[in-house]
Amino acid sequence: MLTSAQIDRFRREGYLVVEDVVGAATLDRVRAEYADLMDQLYDGWRKTGQVSDPPEGLDFWSKLDRARSAGVEWFQPLDISLPHEDISEETPFHFGPAVFEMLTNPRILDVAESVLGGELTSNPIQHVRIKPPQREVPDCEVRAHIGATDWHQDRGVGHVEADDTDILTVWIAITDATVENGCLQVIPNPPDAMYPHCPKTQTAIADAFVQADRAVHAEVPAGGVVLVHPLTPHCAGPNESDGYRWSFDVRYNVTGQPTGRAHFPDFVARSRAHPETELRDWRLWRDKWEAARTIAANSPHIPQHRWQSDSPHCA
Repeated sequence: MLTSAQIDRFRREGYLVVEDVVGAATLDRVRAEYADLMDQLYDGWRKTGQVSDPPEGLDFWSKLDRARSAGVEWFQPLDISLPHEDISEETPFHFGPAVFEMLTNPRILDVAESVLGGELTSNPIQHVRIKPPQREVPDCEVRAHIGATDWHQDRGVGHVEADDTDILTVWIAITDATVENGCLQVIPNPPDAMYPHCPKTQTAIADAFVQADRAVHAEVPAGGVVLVHPLTPHCAGPNESDGYRWSFDVRYNVTGQPTGRAHFPDFVARSRAHPETELRDWRLWRDKWEAARTIAANSPHIPQHRWQSDSPHCA
C-alpha cells in the first residue's frame, strides 16, 4: 500500500513514481512469455517470406529488429488490446498468463487500492508500448505506442460516459525508463477539468492549453510504476537511445462505473466486498477479448476517440 504521504503527493501533483512494485520474477515471466510469442511470430513470418534470416542465435530483440527492418506489422500481434479501427476476425493481439498475472499482481492492486479503494476493475484501455530508437521509426509510422506520444489527458481517450469515473493509470516499466529513451513527462498539479483535445498522432491536448515549460520527467527503473491521474497532462518523448523502451500502460477504475470503452471487456481484478467476483483465470480474460473482436469485426465501427479536427481549438 502507499503511505499517507505518497497518497497526499499523488492527489496534489497528479502523478507519483513508485519503485520496486513489480518483482523480478513477474518481470521475467512477462519477458519469457513475449520471447515465446516472438518465436512463434518469427516462424510464421519466415514461412510467409516476410523475413529471411534463420532464427538460430536470435533473441527477442534481434528478431524484432529483423521484423521491423523487413516492414512486418509487428506491433499489433504484441499488443494487449484491439486497434481503434479496421478490426477483423483475424486481428492479432496477445493475452497470456504472465500478462494477466501482472495485471492482477497483488502489489499493483495494493497501489491502486490506495487511490481508488478496494473495488477494482481492470479497465480495457490498455496497451503494450515497445518503442525502438526514434531514428529507426519510419516517417509513415504514426502510432503513439511506437514513437513519441503527444500531450494528452487520459480522461480524453475514453468515451464521455466515463468522464466522472474514478480511474487510475498505472504505467509499468519493463525496462528502465529514462529521459534518453523517452520516459513519461507530466505537468504536475492538474486542472479540475478536461482540456480540449484534437486528433494528432493520437488524441492530444490542443496546443494553446499545453504548458510544456512546467513539465517534469518521470524516470522509473524496471519494475517500478508511474501513477497518473486522469486529468494530468502527460506525454512521452522520443526514444533517443540505442535500445528499446518497454512498458505497459494499464488502467483500473472503481467497479460499477463506466470504463470509457464499453465495447471492450473489463474484469473485476479485486473486490474486498465480493472476492468471488474476481477473475482468476487468464483464459476467460482472453476469451472475452476474442468475443469482443468477433463482435467488432461484424458490427458498425465504434469510434474510440470523440474529438474532431474541425473543433475551433484545433484549427
